[in-house]
Amino acid sequence: MRVNAIAFERFDQMQDEACQERILAAKARLGKRLVILGHHYQREDVFRHADFTGDSLKLSRLAAASDAEYIVFCGVHFMAEVADILSRPDQISILPDLAAGCSMADMASLARVERAWRELAEVLDPDQAVTPVTYINSSADLKAFCGEHGGIVCTSSNAAKIMEWAFARREKVLFFPDQHLGRNTGARMGIPLEDMVLWDFDQPLGGLTSEQIRRARVILWKGYCSVHQMFQPQHVLRFRNQHPDGQVISHPECSHEVCQLSDYVGSTEFIIKTVAESAPGSRWLVGTELNLVNRLAERFKPEGKVVQFMAPTACMCSTMARIDPQHLAWTLDNLVEGKAVNRIRVPRGEAELARLALQRMLDAS
Repeated sequence: MRVNAIAFERFDQMQDEACQERILAAKARLGKRLVILGHHYQREDVFRHADFTGDSLKLSRLAAASDAEYIVFCGVHFMAEVADILSRPDQISILPDLAAGCSMADMASLARVERAWRELAEVLDPDQAVTPVTYINSSADLKAFCGEHGGIVCTSSNAAKIMEWAFARREKVLFFPDQHLGRNTGARMGIPLEDMVLWDFDQPLGGLTSEQIRRARVILWKGYCSVHQMFQPQHVLRFRNQHPDGQVISHPECSHEVCQLSDYVGSTEFIIKTVAESAPGSRWLVGTELNLVNRLAERFKPEGKVVQFMAPTACMCSTMARIDPQHLAWTLDNLVEGKAVNRIRVPRGEAELARLALQRMLDAS
């Protein structure tokens, strides 16, 4: 029998310790009916309760392969959408706080991308000349847009392989929403910076001339991650001056200038693996989200490794941090009572097109 949802107000002022106890109790009662997913950037007091940890695509695939009825994604909105798209019909995807969004994903709305596609049609035939490629850090309707227009999804780890797939089909790529991942990937593939133009979605024709569009190989959306945007070349240069033997590793959502100064550039999983396999006593400057960097610093401290955050000021993924022990405890208590709050449902038609774009990625990579 279904019951009315337990109001969040009962949990809003609850102390963290009490929330932790309720989370553990609810997990014990729900057992294998529940799987909690924790993204690498999640705050530690929530991350500790995750059954699976990792990046967004890996987590969604693990959840879909599990026997769980409820998938509670401690991440952000687009991640819970991917979980819903890839999961079975009998599984329910839940986001503990619907306010946990992604500012970068929000920079490329469906309306803006459709307008860009129409404006590109004033210069060329985009359905014949342009492959739309969306970073997985985007809304489900943009993944569906790519599915409909012969496009594809990429992650930070497979972006180069996906761009190769895209160029094998059409001469140009429209890459959104993160300009930095697109630019860094293109440069890694040997594409000159002048052949990659920036589409400003607030300007007619993206602020570009018809000739710039015709000459471009990659059209980069003017989007970025607010966390990775804060890392600057001077942060790397200061570290190099202070620690000549130190090593620098950055996420490809960082600027091209920062990535050019780094020893290694790669996804969160790549960063973790590289630091883990490094020599004891090594020192690392890491250009990615603070919670992950702090977790690495604690994990490898016994090996004498020093892992430090790239920027001099602390910055974490503030939207993901909205998922706190209070929201997680509230979500699980409702599940115990038979109520799935904050369920994420991608409309069927949209989900089918998005799944098509995701499957193209999986096949290509």
